[in-house]
Amino acid sequence: MLVGEKIKVLVVDDSMVFREVISRGITTDPQIEVIATAGDPYEARDKILKYHPNIMICDVQMPRMNGIEFLRRLLPQYSLPVIVVSAISTSVFDALNAGAIDFISKPDSQLSNVENFIEELIEKIKIASKAKMVHPVKNSMSEVAGSNPSMATMKSAASKQTTTKLIAIGASTGGTEAIQAILKSLPHDIPGIVIVQHIPPMFSKMFAERLNKTFPFHIKEAETGDRIEKGKVLIAPGDQHMRVRRTGDQFKVECFHGEKVNRHCPSIDVLFESVAKEAGSQSIGIILTGMGYDGAKGLLSMKRKGARTIGQDEQSSVVYGMPKVAFELGAVEKQSSLSNIPRVLSMML
Repeated sequence: MLVGEKIKVLVVDDSMVFREVISRGITTDPQIEVIATAGDPYEARDKILKYHPNIMICDVQMPRMNGIEFLRRLLPQYSLPVIVVSAISTSVFDALNAGAIDFISKPDSQLSNVENFIEELIEKIKIASKAKMVHPVKNSMSEVAGSNPSMATMKSAASKQTTTKLIAIGASTGGTEAIQAILKSLPHDIPGIVIVQHIPPMFSKMFAERLNKTFPFHIKEAETGDRIEKGKVLIAPGDQHMRVRRTGDQFKVECFHGEKVNRHCPSIDVLFESVAKEAGSQSIGIILTGMGYDGAKGLLSMKRKGARTIGQDEQSSVVYGMPKVAFELGAVEKQSSLSNIPRVLSMML
């Protein structure tokens, strides 16, 4: 898309009313143009061929074919960023696994929160217009157990003596799939992991529960007082900041409500700054795909306190925003493709 051109959007939803709500709402932004709408995936396919949209907004629950199956059939043929609109459900993660760039919660039936919904959707459209398509990450247990060349390296690295007490990860757009790609290549006794993923409330708990069923770790939505231990993964709640506290040799997390930092709550910077202060050289920081600059300064603080740091590279990032800012600040010790981050991590342990 050329600079100055409008972002051409296709809106797909079986509700004519909701198609109109979305279309009218997002076109209040002068950078966005709705070039077509569709009531089901078959009509959407025809509109894609005819109008060549830059972005597609797609409901999950639709007649004739659901949105997830539509994505699985569509995206191998057309490199089109898709934002999924869904009620609160784990189906959004199936959509992301099928190749959607991002998701947004559908307003309630009374459309009482429609203004916030439209404002958030406009922002996601602009981010998606800068994103590049990557192949969906598969997460079958057979893949977790084998076939990944870094598994043996990781197992031997985790079994050796290490001073690393915790690993802190920050991610935004594209991050749910990136996190899964990393976790599938880690041994069960890896040092404790704390994660801030920019994600709405309730979805953070669903995400943690989904991962807990998939991988050989204890993975949960973080709560104040949770210990950071080997083989344990703590994910910040979607509406709370998370920071690390040290008591003797033990590290715990504290979750709390607060103002947005860098436009986010939870904020990666809040987590990384606390890790720098409390864990310093006993930590490793990883910044993954996402728009904006959240986490960059915090990662730099970690590095200055002796932590090892990793940044996802441009080619493998859905959105090379946060990792780019961190790299340009000098916060990234080692830049790596997503597939190689587990190997780089093993060398740092």
